[in-house]
Amino acid sequence: MRPFFALAILLALAFAQPAQAFEVISVPEDVNAVNLSEVVEIVPGTEGRVQLSTAPDADGIIRRIEVLASEQGSNPSFALFALRNDSDQQIERLLVAPFYRLPSSGVFQPDLGDARITAVTPSAGIRPVKLSDPEADVFEVTLDPGATVTLIAELSSGALPELYLWQPNAYRDYVNSFTLFRGVVLGVASLAAVFLTIMFVVKGRGVFPATAAFAWAVLAYLLVDFGILGRLFGLSAGGLAPLRAAAEAGIATTLAGFLFIYLNLHRWHLRFIHLALGLSALFLALFGFAFFQPDIAATISRLVLALLGLSGFFLILLLALRGYDRAVLLVPTWIIFIAWLFYSWLVISGQVSNDVAQPAVGGGLVLVVMLLGFTAVQHAFSEGQVTIGTLSEVERRALALTGSGDFVFDWNIDRDRVSVGDELSTRLGEKRGALRGAIKRWLDRVHPDDRDRFRTAFDTLVELRRGKVSADMRIAGHDGNYRTFRMRVKPVLGGDGQVNRIVGTLQDVTEDRAARERLLHDAVHDSLTGLPNRQLLLDRLSRALLRARQPGGTKPAVFLIDIDRFMELEERIGHSAADSVLLAISRRIARVMRPLDTVARISGDQFAVILASEQTAGKIAESAEQIRKALKAPFNFGDRDLTISASIGVTIYDGNPAEAGDVLRDAELAMYYAKRLGGDRIEAYRASARSIANYNRASEEDLERGMRQGELHVQYQPVMNISSGQIVGAEALMRWNHPTRGVVNPDEFVPLAERSGQIDKLGRLAFEQAAAQAKDWMTTIGLPEDFFISVNLSPTQLATETLLNDMRSLVSQDKTLAGHLKLEITEGQVMSNPEHSAYMLEALRSLGLGLALDDFGTGSSSLSYLHRFPFDTIKIPAAFVRMGTETGIPHTQAPIIRAIVGLAEDLDLMVVAEGVETLDEIERLRQLNCRYAQGFAFGTAMTGPEMAKKILAQLGR
Repeated sequence: MRPFFALAILLALAFAQPAQAFEVISVPEDVNAVNLSEVVEIVPGTEGRVQLSTAPDADGIIRRIEVLASEQGSNPSFALFALRNDSDQQIERLLVAPFYRLPSSGVFQPDLGDARITAVTPSAGIRPVKLSDPEADVFEVTLDPGATVTLIAELSSGALPELYLWQPNAYRDYVNSFTLFRGVVLGVASLAAVFLTIMFVVKGRGVFPATAAFAWAVLAYLLVDFGILGRLFGLSAGGLAPLRAAAEAGIATTLAGFLFIYLNLHRWHLRFIHLALGLSALFLALFGFAFFQPDIAATISRLVLALLGLSGFFLILLLALRGYDRAVLLVPTWIIFIAWLFYSWLVISGQVSNDVAQPAVGGGLVLVVMLLGFTAVQHAFSEGQVTIGTLSEVERRALALTGSGDFVFDWNIDRDRVSVGDELSTRLGEKRGALRGAIKRWLDRVHPDDRDRFRTAFDTLVELRRGKVSADMRIAGHDGNYRTFRMRVKPVLGGDGQVNRIVGTLQDVTEDRAARERLLHDAVHDSLTGLPNRQLLLDRLSRALLRARQPGGTKPAVFLIDIDRFMELEERIGHSAADSVLLAISRRIARVMRPLDTVARISGDQFAVILASEQTAGKIAESAEQIRKALKAPFNFGDRDLTISASIGVTIYDGNPAEAGDVLRDAELAMYYAKRLGGDRIEAYRASARSIANYNRASEEDLERGMRQGELHVQYQPVMNISSGQIVGAEALMRWNHPTRGVVNPDEFVPLAERSGQIDKLGRLAFEQAAAQAKDWMTTIGLPEDFFISVNLSPTQLATETLLNDMRSLVSQDKTLAGHLKLEITEGQVMSNPEHSAYMLEALRSLGLGLALDDFGTGSSSLSYLHRFPFDTIKIPAAFVRMGTETGIPHTQAPIIRAIVGLAEDLDLMVVAEGVETLDEIERLRQLNCRYAQGFAFGTAMTGPEMAKKILAQLGR
């Protein structure tokens, strides 16, 4: 058995005179689709094979190749064409050969669709892959940069009417763009067919079945044309051809029948009846013939449609001139039908061949159906076959009540009998008539909490003899469950001026009320645990504080519980499992509390408790300890146990005026104090904690002011080439010159920025200053091409898309600037979210920025993940560089540094040693082949002008 695709390279040398000469098509990058129909050369196969000379490749070489048929014993034709990729990137395109296209299909023996391409063989490169598509043979073609590829397509049939080269996304958009249109057209055609069928069933007039038959025939044609029947019955492209021909025969047959019946031609002459019978037999034979010779049947059907259009027009015009009203009504519709025939001929003959031509023919056909249906209905109205009576006001109200879906309620007071619609009995699960009877029976069904309101409302109506009631009440069903109904009733006065009955409606609002209650519940409850959220907690705490201020009031205590290191736990076990742990935590806390107490979840891993059941300090402390111990007990998680701890802050309301938020904040301060002491403990609120919080808040505001007023600026620590003694770069380090405190240590203001959420702003400020300095040096000094300035990134900057937008904005102003900037990221930052980090680093690298992996070797995944991230620099931490017996340099540091340097050389990475302080350390690094270093041994961080002087001195200026 020959393989599915067999390509034998017979010669690798160029021929002076190739057997075929191709017009090589350059594939454009910005064009969605290219029509290849005109450049394709169709050649017949010779004993199941074809030999050809390829188009010249990029080197001008022409090769002689032979392609075998995919199926042994067959002798198909082959389509030959050549494509060239002039770009420097690999491109992917879709080769699309539609099964059926109405444009250019022809009138005589038209092409009704078939499979087009069996396989595609390239002269070089990746073999095209056939994709599944219900309307075309689609192959995915991949072209290498600068490649010229000759493609040989084995044809399933002898013809290839159209061949396109599409961009993949554009082709999908093209296919999807017609989905809505097809849906609308099918919907309208279906509605028209059903409506006309219903009209025939209701009225039984002959014109309606004739119109309905034409509508169903058009619907069948659209189902075939849109490929729905093919997918429904699993037919191949060739298998749809008989159905397509039969659908066209059906359209011609039913249109002829409509014209005969609508114009009542049998009344004009007896021969018309004979002619109609003969034509009916021929049309039925044509319908059956379509399954044996579909192309011939389609030819006859299209000619019959054209003949019907012309002959029908003259017949309708003749009868209209004689005053026949049916013909007069049909004239506008038939003119539009003639226009549709003319447009269809333009499409079939190929004079109109755009993308909307075929859908326009289908849409026009549906328009003809709608117009014929409208004409038939209009004629039925004009002849009185369909009449609309005038409704009385009472009938109109009855219809409106039926349409609303409400239930009728009628209480005859004189007879004490309640009458309701049988639909209400069905809704409540009762037998028909079970709800009729005395009003007392109704009272027994009403929910006990609603009975007094129900009785009072009715008594008021009877007493006042005016007004109306609109109220919700719950009524019991047969199963004992209650449903909520909205009752709208008003009194009706008798001849004596007294109320003799109360009438109105009942509307079932059970689902609406349940939905409203769910919304109200979800608005103030946590969706995961079902506990009250922060908003409801503060509301309940406010009420508890109000009660506490009353004489003898109970003073509440507030606990704020924070799970220690919960983020680490979530990273270890996953988000879903962490949610399960939170749910278990909420249940353990709730079991400790009593009914008077409130447990709430106020944020991700924080819970709060309002303790109102205990008053003494000892009991309150005991309750807090019970919570801590309950959370300390192991959680069974699968086949292992998880142990967690919690920091609990406690505050007891002292009776002084205070807002609920202030009391909760006191508990929060106590909780943070417990965390500072190591966690897994309980701390009570102290007054000094508030002063600490105020100091922190003042420091945060001071830092924000300092950034706004330019007190923070960047200094530069040089990065040296140990061998040459030259400055090759600098690391940007942020410094804060406070107007009153002097120089503020970075170890103080950087953690402050992280706690207060200002680290992103601080990082952006550092990068902007470093970029501005680099740009200034490029202009005034002329930086060496490989000189760089590295800037440290914070963890939050790498985790957001804002960084990427900021970098794009800076780099877009000066493309050469990116080559002098390098971003430093620690291994811990990268490994916090490897997938997102890989995406962000690739995007930053594509902007031309350098990337340095800081503190290399301090994490647990350096080597296993290094190849995933596009770093160009590795920075060895100071702990590996500094000499001394306490660091173990003789035994561990030297081998580690040597291994890192060797790894970097193999990966073509730059290595920079940090924290170099002595000449001995410089010499040892030189012996270990580490070329670059930075630290106090080369000088402290300096201002931009000072660094500029050193660079100028190095350049000899």
